Amino acid sequence: MKLATIQQGDHKQVGIVEGEQVFLLPLQSFPSIEYIIQGGKNLLSEILARKTSFPQKRFFEVKLKAPLSNPGKIIGIGLNYRDHCREQNVPIPERPVVFAKFSSSIIGTCEDICWSVEVTQQVDFEVELGVVIGKTARNVAPQEALNFVFGYTIVNDVSARDIQFRDRQWVRAKSLDTFCPMGPWIVTSDEIPDPQRLHLSTKLNGVTMQDSSTSEMVFSVAELISFLSHSFTLQPGDVIATGTPDGVGVFRKPPVFLKDGDFLHMEIEDIGVLENTCRTNL
Repeated sequence: MKLATIQQGDHKQVGIVEGEQVFLLPLQSFPSIEYIIQGGKNLLSEILARKTSFPQKRFFEVKLKAPLSNPGKIIGIGLNYRDHCREQNVPIPERPVVFAKFSSSIIGTCEDICWSVEVTQQVDFEVELGVVIGKTARNVAPQEALNFVFGYTIVNDVSARDIQFRDRQWVRAKSLDTFCPMGPWIVTSDEIPDPQRLHLSTKLNGVTMQDSSTSEMVFSVAELISFLSHSFTLQPGDVIATGTPDGVGVFRKPPVFLKDGDFLHMEIEDIGVLENTCRTNL
């Protein structure tokens, strides 16, 4: 099931996307995707049983917003692709490199990534598989970890490299407003039984920049959930951005940084496409 957040006039509504059709869930019964996540499998089963009774719109008639607007945690993972380590000529980490992004940085597909050139002049792109936690996870074993996943989405871990390297920690550089495009929806975990076999890519102005597979991950989705849950409790709706493959702008020769008017097209197999335009000094 593809669960999207739809802008309907002055309010948001949950929709099920199926091809060219969108089934609109009653706002009074299903106010948000966060509410559905909290309801778990029983609520998903109820939604499926009632789906054909929901009003429908054609996909081109609706405006998508970010599927989640205020997750409790956005957990980033650095250096989690072998090819990304190779392009930097750095050793593969022995344990996950963990940082955080602020939820205030979230935008949806077709919304603008914006920044001031007075703040940063080295903005970079990172396509990542986003994992949405479905139930409280604490001290989870790797072999049980995927049972705690509600679904998957696409995250662009936009990064201000000059700030990142100057600050020598990553939170500010990766949490500027609009620096966490997410979407276009959440695909429930039953549709992606193996998250380690997904092709993912980035095109910048039509040119392929990243082209890899989640099989390149150093630490699998299950291993990440287990590792993180032994340090802090993962709550329903938390998002893990699982790292990016090679091809980012900063390590190209010469480097390629985003500029005003650039158009990003990110795609992950079995999930969809996340598209954003870049705007500066807004």
